[in-house]
Amino acid sequence: MYDVHSKHAEDFINHEEILDTLAYAEANKHNAELIDLIIEKAKKRKGLSHREAAVLLDCDIEEKNQEIYKLAQQIKKDFYGNRIVMFAPLYLSNYCVNGCTYCPYHMKNKHIARKQLTQEEIKREVIALQDMGHKRLALEAGEDPVRNTMDYYLKSIETIYSIKHKNGAIRRVNINIAATTVDNYRLLKEAGIGTYILFQETYHKESYLELHPTGPKHDYDYHTEAMDRAMEGGIDDVGLGVLFGLDKYRYEFSGLLMHAEHLEAAFGVGPHTISVPRLKHADDIDPDAFDNGIDDDIFAKIIACIRIAVPYTGMIISTRENQACREKALKLGISQISGGSRTSVGGYSEPEPEDEKSEQFDVSDTRTLDEVVHWLMEMDYIPSFCTACYREGRTGDRFMALCKSGQIQNCCHPNALMTLEEYLMDYASPATKALGDKLIDKEILNVPNLKARGIVEENLRLIRENNRRDFRF
Repeated sequence: MYDVHSKHAEDFINHEEILDTLAYAEANKHNAELIDLIIEKAKKRKGLSHREAAVLLDCDIEEKNQEIYKLAQQIKKDFYGNRIVMFAPLYLSNYCVNGCTYCPYHMKNKHIARKQLTQEEIKREVIALQDMGHKRLALEAGEDPVRNTMDYYLKSIETIYSIKHKNGAIRRVNINIAATTVDNYRLLKEAGIGTYILFQETYHKESYLELHPTGPKHDYDYHTEAMDRAMEGGIDDVGLGVLFGLDKYRYEFSGLLMHAEHLEAAFGVGPHTISVPRLKHADDIDPDAFDNGIDDDIFAKIIACIRIAVPYTGMIISTRENQACREKALKLGISQISGGSRTSVGGYSEPEPEDEKSEQFDVSDTRTLDEVVHWLMEMDYIPSFCTACYREGRTGDRFMALCKSGQIQNCCHPNALMTLEEYLMDYASPATKALGDKLIDKEILNVPNLKARGIVEENLRLIRENNRRDFRF
């Protein structure tokens, strides 16, 4: 039986329930009356069940699909406006004891360069990231209980937060590391992390076990139940994701939404973010060896349907995807993107030698952060370097309450403008700064509260004239 409240993986990610959902969606993909009812429900901005969302994903009535895309765009605009949050990954180590068949960090790969950053190397990488303009990092590492210990992570986080270079500072560290214990999650929370991120890779248990033949990650239940332990450890912002291309996308889509429903039911708050990576070429990994790849059209529809099903949840797309794909995804639901990213261990402070490559996957969008910021503003988006909610305690159910009521706009829009101004003053090229100044002058009029608008205008003046930083609502 499907039990959304249970904390046992096979109850809240129930295989039979997913199969029934897929059969229901297949049977109703031409059912215009039902599809209309689901779309009308979605228009209330309260979200959809995994079964309802699966029907929209399978819908093959072109007129209805256009309604789905239009609604996704409107929901994205309603909850996130034209803000796009910026971040960068920082790979600490690619030592790994797992045997994941889709990742070049797997233990049997003997020709990839194995590296682990020292604290001094982390300082150099962080200064390079600060000099780009980044304020938010996502830490990444392979699973190695001997090298990549919790003490190492905690020391690394402490180092990152300690570095103040010119006007630069990393204001929030998110972390994407292997499933661990409640006690360790509690330590990460005490260290001041923002979001704990862990991709399920695939929710199909049989496939999961085949794709993870060796190592601690082979334990499907322990991995799938990690977010429950993170929540129990006090981390109330967690990020879900699957690696599309490993198994059938319809199965993954339903499993992902069931996981979100479970967190909402068990802890009163769903995922803070959902990521949608696709399998890409890497050191010894050929994506064509996997037969579940999805094309750009299916990918776009997945993003649109996730946005409709979980309207309050942030959505992330990385530099795995190229510029054209990311541009389309931004309109349909994506609210966070990386820029100027490196997927190697090191590489921000100086390029990796050809014979020491340590990348986890090939980057498709190789533009600099300044180029990405300029591109976003050309499309009338506000690149946001804001981390205020984490630091003001607006996380978990507090963030979701503000988001669901629409009050988050009173924080996010002003903070986005002020952090963009910081970027323009400290890091932008002349062309980017000129474009950004015009955008801010226009967008200041969209701050909904007149008192808040006055405060933002004064803070912008102080940033420009007095070189002051880090104002926040």
